[in-house]
Amino acid sequence: MSEGPRLGTKVRALRRREGLTQKELAGRLEISPSYLNLIEHNHRPLTAPLLIKLAQLFHLDIAAFSADDDGRLVDDLLEVFGDPLFDDPDFTNKDLRDLAATHPEIARSVVKLYGTFVENRAGSGDDAQPHPDGTTGLAGRLPSEETSDFLQDRMNYYEDLEIAAESLWKRARLDHNDLFARLVGFLESQQGVSVEVRPVGSMRGAVRRYDPRRKRLLLSRVLPPRSMNFQLAHQVALLEHGPLLDRLTSDGKLSHPGSRGLARVALANYFAGAVLMPYQEFLDVAKRTRYDIELLGHHFRTSFEQVCHRVTTLRRPGNAGVPFHLVRVDIAGNISKHFSATGIRFPRFGAGCPLWNVYRAFQHPDRIRVQDSQMPDGTRFFCIARTIRRGHGGYKATHTVHAIGLGVAWEDAAQLIYSDGIDLTSDATIIPIGVNCRLCPRETCDQRAFPRTGAPLRVNPDVRAAAPYVRVGP
Repeated sequence: MSEGPRLGTKVRALRRREGLTQKELAGRLEISPSYLNLIEHNHRPLTAPLLIKLAQLFHLDIAAFSADDDGRLVDDLLEVFGDPLFDDPDFTNKDLRDLAATHPEIARSVVKLYGTFVENRAGSGDDAQPHPDGTTGLAGRLPSEETSDFLQDRMNYYEDLEIAAESLWKRARLDHNDLFARLVGFLESQQGVSVEVRPVGSMRGAVRRYDPRRKRLLLSRVLPPRSMNFQLAHQVALLEHGPLLDRLTSDGKLSHPGSRGLARVALANYFAGAVLMPYQEFLDVAKRTRYDIELLGHHFRTSFEQVCHRVTTLRRPGNAGVPFHLVRVDIAGNISKHFSATGIRFPRFGAGCPLWNVYRAFQHPDRIRVQDSQMPDGTRFFCIARTIRRGHGGYKATHTVHAIGLGVAWEDAAQLIYSDGIDLTSDATIIPIGVNCRLCPRETCDQRAFPRTGAPLRVNPDVRAAAPYVRVGP
């Protein structure tokens, strides 16, 4: 097993978490304590039979031993030590990889500590919501980041929610042509909840408001039909599947109520998307249209953003779709949503590479932009991006604009209709991108905003290079 050396550390962490000695765990695995000691210290690989036995003994998902988590931890460390605070460090990238492999808890603590430092440096601590005992979350980490990690760890797929959505279609006899009326009828008959569509001014700034005492759900008339359907399905999730949402969000990594609240909303949204776009039907249409986001929106009467989210959830074992990554940004460069099933790395702290087409989408609003991009390590992706506009109200209301980016591994690009007319065998279409400037080694990039880490800034006043922070000779 190529990942054997990494898995030894995970076995040791699992044993300690369960309060077992090496002799006790070795006995359960039916191996000698000395052999277990070699595995834990990465001198012997964790074989497939032993991995399966561990999963059975401790009711683990084998995905918990995936190398993906190690890879993300290494990326986080690289980003932390890419801060100018650590210019001219006395260690190499290999040292950071060794730290993540041999002492993952220490590595995570370093990342958490840096997160607190960044928040304090920015003078913004409001998002580090306290526990009732006065302590903060995981070293002040943003609840939104904890929620993103929670979804990423499960690859944004929840079989229980998919099954619940499929069950609702049968119980409520849902129909795409009459979805609103069927959902309203279900809420009234099964939960005793009345639904009213109210004028904008009477909603006090809300688009959905539920009164549990009167069992009344109010929806704003400003919502388009697709959003009304989504909000109805969201409310069904909260009322019908509260215990399931509580169980799914009882994750130790969601360290405080703010994180668990956001995760609960995210899972209710997941359920709503699964109701509006049933798994098998959606996957069939996606394959038939070659993942044409706009055609999928017309077929299921859903928005561009709703479809983009749904394509990232097609991860059912044995019946999966193309793996996508997704990112949503605002015009200031802030990343408000991100998920990766392709292995692409998103920055945890700060904005990303300005050459990503999700940022360029603001230059051509409402148009889909395509990009054949390549990371410095040679990994290649095919991406699309488009702006989305959201506003609730009239002329004087605020209208927000975001950009949504979707991407697949270069090997999967031909399965997307957006690759038509692009020579995927040619290097001429490649746009070099990175994670961010501090981690990108491409010194000649004219979009560079900061010098790369490990390259101390030396200013020669007599020479001006074509690109910022390029080291040039005399």
